[in-house]
Parts: sequence; C-alpha cells; structure tokens
Amino acid sequence: MTAAREAARSGLRPLVLESLPVVGGLSRTIVHEGYRFDLGGHRFLTRMPEIQQLWQDTLGNDLLTVQRQSRIRYRDGYLRYPLELADTLLGVGPIQGALMLGSYVKAALGPASEEATLEQWMTRRFGRRLYEAFFRGYTEKVWGIPCSEIQAEWASQRIQNLSLKDALLNAAGFRPDAKTLSDTFYYPRLGPGMMWERFAEDLRSHGGDLLMDAYVTELHHDGRRVQSIVYRHQGQPREMSADAFISSMPLDELLRCLRPEPPERIVESARGLRYRGFIIVQLAVARPELFPYHWIYVQTPQIRAGRVQNFGNWSRALLPSEDVSSVGVEYFATVGDDLWSLDDEALFRLASSEMESLGLLQARWVTGGKVVRHPKAYPVYDGQYRQNVERIRDYLGRFENLQTIGRAGMHRYNNLDHSMLTGILAARNLAGEHHDLWRVNADHAQAVG
Repeated sequence: MTAAREAARSGLRPLVLESLPVVGGLSRTIVHEGYRFDLGGHRFLTRMPEIQQLWQDTLGNDLLTVQRQSRIRYRDGYLRYPLELADTLLGVGPIQGALMLGSYVKAALGPASEEATLEQWMTRRFGRRLYEAFFRGYTEKVWGIPCSEIQAEWASQRIQNLSLKDALLNAAGFRPDAKTLSDTFYYPRLGPGMMWERFAEDLRSHGGDLLMDAYVTELHHDGRRVQSIVYRHQGQPREMSADAFISSMPLDELLRCLRPEPPERIVESARGLRYRGFIIVQLAVARPELFPYHWIYVQTPQIRAGRVQNFGNWSRALLPSEDVSSVGVEYFATVGDDLWSLDDEALFRLASSEMESLGLLQARWVTGGKVVRHPKAYPVYDGQYRQNVERIRDYLGRFENLQTIGRAGMHRYNNLDHSMLTGILAARNLAGEHHDLWRVNADHAQAVG
C-alpha cells in the first residue's frame, strides 16, 4: 500500500492485488461486533523523519500520543518494562537482585565472546541470570526453538543497541539511543488499519486501484523480466501484464509462483525458509477496567500465551462502549502443530482460563470475541536462513522489473517503519532512482539519503 501510494503520487498507475478482504496485512485492524483490534498491538515509533511525517500527514489528529505502560510477568507479579532499577530490585528481591547484577558485571567485564546466536547476544549484554529471568521464556515461546538456535541478527535488527546499561540509563532519567526503550509512541485512534484505509483513498484519488480477495498464483517470466501474473478473484483465474511488479508475498510463495520454475537449488532454499505463525484470541469482557497496562510479556512457562494486550488502553475508540474491555491473548505456533490445530472454542477456553490464572480477569466475564490466525507472521532466523535468503536474493536479482519488499517479501524481521520505507524506495526505483532495498534496517540512514 505504501509503494502504491508513492507510485500513484508520482504519476504511475499502480494496481494493488490484496489477498485478504481488508487492507493492512499483519498490521490490519480486525472489526468484530463493534470491537476493533490489531494483531499484536502495533506501536507507531520511528527515528526516520520522512516516515513520521507520512504518519502525521495521513492521520492528523487521529494519530494519538500514548504513554507506554508495559510489563513483564515475573513469578506472581509484574515488573516494569523497560526495566527500572528500583522496581526491578524490589520485584526480584535483594538476593536475586544482587545475583543478577553480579551476573551482568561478570558478562560486561569478561573477555569479548562470540555473538552468533541470540542467546550469546543477550547474555553478553545482560548476563546469564537476567537473560534467564526476563528474556528466554518469552523469546522461545515466540520462535518455538531454543535461543541458542536463533541467529543474533534478529536482535541486531529488532532491538538493536539495547543493553542493561541502556536500561539503567533509561531508569535514571537519561534517554539512550535505543528505540525499544521509548516511553511514548503514536497509535491511530481506530487502530493501524485506519492508516491503510486512508492510503487506499489516496491511492484511488491519484489514479491507482485496489482489488481485494485477489490471490496471486503464477508469475510468468522469460528469465529476465516478469511478463504477466495470474491471480484468483471471486473464484476465477485472471491474467494481467504490467511494466513492473512489486511483491510483498512471503519469499517461499513467490518462488513457488514463478513459471518457469526456478532451478532446484533455489527451490530447496525456498523450502528451507521457516516461519512462525501468530494466533490472537480477542476476548470481549463485560468489565470497564481490568488492568492499566497496554501489554504484558508472559515469561511463565506454564502459561502458553506469550503476550497480553488491553486494547482499550491503546485507544478507547477501539471499544463499542465504555462499560466493556477488549483483551488480546497472543499465542505463537507453527502451522500444523497442536496449538495451531486447536479449534476456536478450545482457544477461547484456553485463553480465558489462562487470563484467570494470571489474575487479569474472570472467565465468567467473557461474553464473546474472535480468533484470528496469521500463518507467516515471523520469519525465523535459524542457522540456515541467511544462506537461503542470499541465494534467493541473488536469483531474483536477475529480474529487471521485480522488487520484493516488507517483512515477508524479504524474510527480514522489519518493523512497521522499515517495511513502509522499502515500499517508498521501491516506488522511487520505478521512477528512475537507484535504492538498494536490502540496506533498509541494515543501513536505513544511507538508504533514505
């Protein structure tokens, strides 16, 4: 949507083929029985002035400024996140606090060590005890594999320069250059889908178009250029040609759509890409106030939920009335596993029961809700992902009129702002500029320049 908006404003005639019935992909807003919610709670936070200005120009007064309140579930209580020194020491107790600080000092003063895996990256910056207490449980729920098998690039892209030193400076009133620690963020009054709906209006007003429920099945090429695509719309296959193509499809799906098919080694690399699915169970709760936090990270291993959202705290306009609440219970799964395969009723029972066991609500207060599954929400940074992506990237580089963008389209854990920037730069490439989209989030300052 960002690429199409940019292209239309430059005088091109883009057509967006959206496989879902609503715009926004992973950052869409779900509307169900008067409740509005998004898939995980999307903070609008960026260090890129161009993206910030785009959000403000699009949403105006509907872009709310929100004071962040997030917590980590620790044993039977909740600790502030980002970490605050006094709160953390009080929450863990003097003995555990001393042991955690000692573990941090040992890691900080120790010899430089390899940081190939996420476990190594985190223990180097936080120490073993803090890593075990506050990071390991949640992270392994998200990815479904040990932190020792996750590549450190995930942290360098997602949480970048965060360290215990930064967290302590933040707690002392200083503001280190770590976006993860920001205590304010922006959020659209009616959820992130509000922005994409405005984009769709803007796209059409500048001569572009948008087709919903249009699922691409084939890309026909001559080895150098994509000549046409086949997509299904309203149950019927349709074919169209264009001068240029921009894809945000998952990389493995894009490779499967190519006709002729890629060489076997490229097909094998596509098969080797792994994804983690996302499930949100939205609970409609017949109580006006539940807990004051926006979201809670759940480390507790006995609880399968990984994170909990209280959507009314993001924006009261997401609720149908003032006397109800909306809780999003997030689960991370692999398509086909036991959790993914639970039916909706079983997921409602699980989510309601787990929220009651955490003391966040009583199951009898739940009056309804909705389950939403997103099968390829998170690209997995396992030991083979880098060589697989590089091989696919090199192969796709032969196509003069095809660009891949976004989190799924690049198999890169980009934030919202990074994904939008890849769309903007892809559209500018169509106008004759030369931007390397793969440098976004690796070197976004140079990419924008």
